[in-house]
Amino acid sequence: MAHVIRAVSSIDIPVMAHIGLTPQSVHRMGGYKVQGRSDQAERIMDDAIAVQHAGAFAVVLEGIPAALAAEITAELTIPTIGIGAGSSCDGQILVIHDILGLCEKYSPKFVKRYAELAPLISAAVTQYVAEVRSGEFPTEEHSFS
Repeated sequence: MAHVIRAVSSIDIPVMAHIGLTPQSVHRMGGYKVQGRSDQAERIMDDAIAVQHAGAFAVVLEGIPAALAAEITAELTIPTIGIGAGSSCDGQILVIHDILGLCEKYSPKFVKRYAELAPLISAAVTQYVAEVRSGEFPTEEHSFS
């Protein structure tokens, strides 16, 4: 993707690159699997250097071993943002649905859930549907005059 990053950044559009596990390519990668173990590590390091040279202002490192993320962070001059890449990155990110417990079926190892909101949301939606069906909602209080 370095050629695309170069083209986009050359017309003053900021680009944050994304390497390692890229969810949009998960089927091609064989599922949600850690990337950069053994023989893949060199390729991921090369990708990191390539996106930096192409003009990315930062890079997301996703689903890679913590040691590899630390090496990449030490090598690059642009910031690294980790998601499942250990604590050595310059910043951290998690998907809001994961940290709020909105996805009950799947939770990656690197996610820390700070709440379990799925049951609360389900109950609220169930109540809303019941009130709409019964005619209890909306009322005049919830309407413009």
